[in-house]
Amino acid sequence: MGTGWATITSMNTPPVCDYEGSDYQQQFWEAGGRAYEDAAEELALKYLMPKSGQHLLELGAGAGRNTPRYQGFQQVTLLDYSTTQLNQAIDRLGRDSHYRFVAADVYCLPFGPNSFDAATMIRTLHHLSDPHLALKQIQGCLSGEAVFILEFANKRNLKSIARYLFGRQDWNPFSRKAVEFAELNYDFHPTSVKEMLIELGFIIEKQIGVSHLRMESLKRSLPLRILMLLESFLQRIASWMAYSPSVFLRTRVRGERIPLHPLLFRCPSCGHFPIEDTPPVLTCDGCGMSFPFADGIYDFHVKSNH
Repeated sequence: MGTGWATITSMNTPPVCDYEGSDYQQQFWEAGGRAYEDAAEELALKYLMPKSGQHLLELGAGAGRNTPRYQGFQQVTLLDYSTTQLNQAIDRLGRDSHYRFVAADVYCLPFGPNSFDAATMIRTLHHLSDPHLALKQIQGCLSGEAVFILEFANKRNLKSIARYLFGRQDWNPFSRKAVEFAELNYDFHPTSVKEMLIELGFIIEKQIGVSHLRMESLKRSLPLRILMLLESFLQRIASWMAYSPSVFLRTRVRGERIPLHPLLFRCPSCGHFPIEDTPPVLTCDGCGMSFPFADGIYDFHVKSNH
């Protein structure tokens, strides 16, 4: 994970992974030998993402690794808990009006209803102890007919099945219950994730298995070009089984499509909507709480007084 990882709790919400001060992007992706995983995710996104749209919310955006893959959207809002990660995203993407950078907790999102016509959450759900609460927050700020791309770590993958059958793993990969294999790191059963989404009003449209060849021996012995040819083939013929370590779902919000609301922010503390976008400080008329805008980042962290 790199340095600077910590577990914290915001107000009365569940604990979150804070990558403040972390070199995750450099250590995990750039120096971590994960060119195959990155390319496999890019391939899935090309297949699943809408070609265009108005305003996309990228949840758990980190340092903006995937953000350039959303060029069909007029505006992209990057959300992450860590301001360190968002500063790295600004260094990568530049201070372009095309992008908005927001530091906030996924369990109390600072966005009003009907704010986005698309959203993505990749390599983030596996850090959430209460995925239902987070997904409910996301659904609440999306428009009707909005596309939501969700990635999750799949507990029912072939490696975990083999380990379980040969007695090298205690937890059952076929159980619907999520498994916490390290602190705030969860693998989920595909059926349980789909059931949550359907309950919250999402329609599941497509499923893509990703990173089928995530084995160090294969990554060392085969060129990336060959790995990606095989990955492309497996994404097309084997995704329906969902036995890969990572699964992408394309979902759509039930409801009627209406124009997006011109005012974006709501108070993550009291829920008042809207909050006027008035940098360098945004103030909630409902509870009086203030939220700073500094160095290109809106900071909507809710600080506890206790």
